[in-house]
Amino acid sequence: MPSKLFQTRVIPDYEGLIDNILLEGTPDRVYYFELFLDAEVKQAIIKRFGLADSLDENDPHFGQKCEIELQKFLGYDSVRCGLDNFEFPLNKTAIQDTAGIQRSAGREYINEQKGLITSWEEFEQYPWPVVSDSSTESLEWYEKNLPDNMCIVGSGGFAHFAEYINWLMGYETLCYALYDNRDLVKAIYEKLFEIYDRVIRIFLQFDRVKLINGSDDMGFRSGPLISPADLREFVLPGHKHLARLSHEAGRPYILHSCGNLQSIMNELIDDVKIDAKHSFEDTIESVIDLKPVYGDKIALLGGIDVDFLCRADEKAIRERVRRTLDKCQPGGGYCLGTGNSVANYIPLENYLIMMDEGRRF
Repeated sequence: MPSKLFQTRVIPDYEGLIDNILLEGTPDRVYYFELFLDAEVKQAIIKRFGLADSLDENDPHFGQKCEIELQKFLGYDSVRCGLDNFEFPLNKTAIQDTAGIQRSAGREYINEQKGLITSWEEFEQYPWPVVSDSSTESLEWYEKNLPDNMCIVGSGGFAHFAEYINWLMGYETLCYALYDNRDLVKAIYEKLFEIYDRVIRIFLQFDRVKLINGSDDMGFRSGPLISPADLREFVLPGHKHLARLSHEAGRPYILHSCGNLQSIMNELIDDVKIDAKHSFEDTIESVIDLKPVYGDKIALLGGIDVDFLCRADEKAIRERVRRTLDKCQPGGGYCLGTGNSVANYIPLENYLIMMDEGRRF
């Protein structure tokens, strides 16, 4: 029978989280970080533990209040928030979701062959999001109502330079364009740069936004999706700009990126100047192995492999969490979490066991 969960209380402490990310010494407890939890996972946890029982479903801010209760309960020190109604239309295909906690609308995939921008004409016709048309209602509400010991992580639909160049064109189209239509790739990058510059300047107007999280998958198992030279031209300058603005405002800049980034890792640290790296996969690199390599320069976040969490039993999960914390906790600069995100196909109990073992450490 699984052990009883969450007997050890965790009190939010965003200042401690930031000190930990900035390598200010071994923290007095384990801190946690995720890119996000799938909506289905959130709903399942809220229902299982009755986190919304005292809330009014008719309250216009019911969703935000649920989010605060959820994050506090799980042991996080922040909520993730971006602009409302801020979206890039993409060429997607949906299929039936077969995950343990199913997504009723199906699971979506990006068309890797052809996106919505494959020519200059389509570039001009594309409905680029207008930042001024997006709402800051959620940010404003959290700014006024978030508990004093929690903060906002500015994130969501943001900083996807490599991803959206890929998704807007389609990976196959992008690969051809990098050879014979580089001006179009550059135009997309410059448009993204302009949009994200406006977004981050809005984030930084909110005092409760204490961290900026740029999310941008750049690689796959054996290397980057496009060459390091192309990343230097069309991706890294964008993140360098966002990191600079973050630092000028006194906020750390976190980069979530999947894939093998060994060929550009030193540039991300020394030139882009990220403060933390998130997303680690066992088939690429172990966060334990990277701690002695990069742990005195940046924080390393997550690293409990998603495939492992899907397959392991309670004993193996608890042993791995403790082994990871034994190696990564000293000196600070580590937050416990999955190797990517809390997907709805991870058995819910396994995710909760991971979190619980962090409390016991």
